[in-house]
Amino acid sequence: MGTYFETSGAQNTDATLQIGFETAVERKIPFVVVASTTGATAEKALEYLPSDGIRLIVVTHNYGFAQTGAQQFSEESRRKVIAAGGVVHTGTMPLRNVGTAIRKRFGYSEEELINSALRIFGQGVKVCIEMAAMVCDAGLVPPQDIIAIAGTERGADTALIVAANSSNRFFDIRVSEILAKPR
Repeated sequence: MGTYFETSGAQNTDATLQIGFETAVERKIPFVVVASTTGATAEKALEYLPSDGIRLIVVTHNYGFAQTGAQQFSEESRRKVIAAGGVVHTGTMPLRNVGTAIRKRFGYSEEELINSALRIFGQGVKVCIEMAAMVCDAGLVPPQDIIAIAGTERGADTALIVAANSSNRFFDIRVSEILAKPR
């Protein structure tokens, strides 16, 4: 049975990370994928990373997300994650980048429709599912169960067990369990 927070946001980060990493260990799920915009959530995830058996993959926004040519994720956080044996992945978000450009130009895109439908379950759920495609696209995980952790604006408030798959097989991705999310 999942944990449901009364409110969304960064105040749920520690509980969400603890739930995600404990579940990964208990169920022998080898990959924990964490969304981090600036690096703060990535660094917090390092506090919960067990000494062996679990691979931390941090997914950042793409370059130019907030400002043309700029990366929001700090280099210091990147160094810390890598030093701990983790991976930092900065890639194209399959449900945002081209779809956003199309919507801005033409007022509608299929990617934006999928985003809006997934947000019915919460922003963190949308991000978790999108990351499940991104890490498969990058070859960082094979199509299999992962723990995906994301949040609403800052911090982490959502943790899912997701059967990851590549973005060209997006509709084969499955959420098998909601571990934590805001109500």
